[in-house]
Amino acid sequence: MNSESTIILGIDPGYDRVGIAVIEKLLRGKEVVLHSECFQTSSKDTIYDRMLSVGKKIASTISEYNPSSLAIETLFITKNQKTAMRVSEVRGIIIYEALRVQIPVFEYSPMQVKMSITGDGTSDKPRIQKMVKLLVNFPKKEAIDDEYDAIAVALTHSAIVKIAPNFYR
Repeated sequence: MNSESTIILGIDPGYDRVGIAVIEKLLRGKEVVLHSECFQTSSKDTIYDRMLSVGKKIASTISEYNPSSLAIETLFITKNQKTAMRVSEVRGIIIYEALRVQIPVFEYSPMQVKMSITGDGTSDKPRIQKMVKLLVNFPKKEAIDDEYDAIAVALTHSAIVKIAPNFYR
């Protein structure tokens, strides 16, 4: 990272699969994906071991890339309340790991992310993936949808900072 760029950690939260993206927001030009992955926990582990794994992974990613902000998607309430509660708990762990090292946290709803990336709050996953590929220098040919979602969350934060740079200071 140079003085004319900032690093954003984007997260699509879950306890089974967590989308993780680290992008570099340059002063000029496209954002660059420095790292992206779909981190998957083992379904054979207890929920608590899975939460611990996610926390360790986020802490490791923060340590490696030293982001200046965390952008995380808000919880999308599904019909399965048990799953929603578990994802909410994992979100808390992820947010804690950022706050523990004084990284500011910014939350975006799925609709905000869709609007930011495609201009349409009702966009489907294929459209978001297509736009992500157009918006960033993305080194991978294919990725799991959780990765694209994490990149989209990071890009949403980057776009909002570009539009209103003093809003979050």
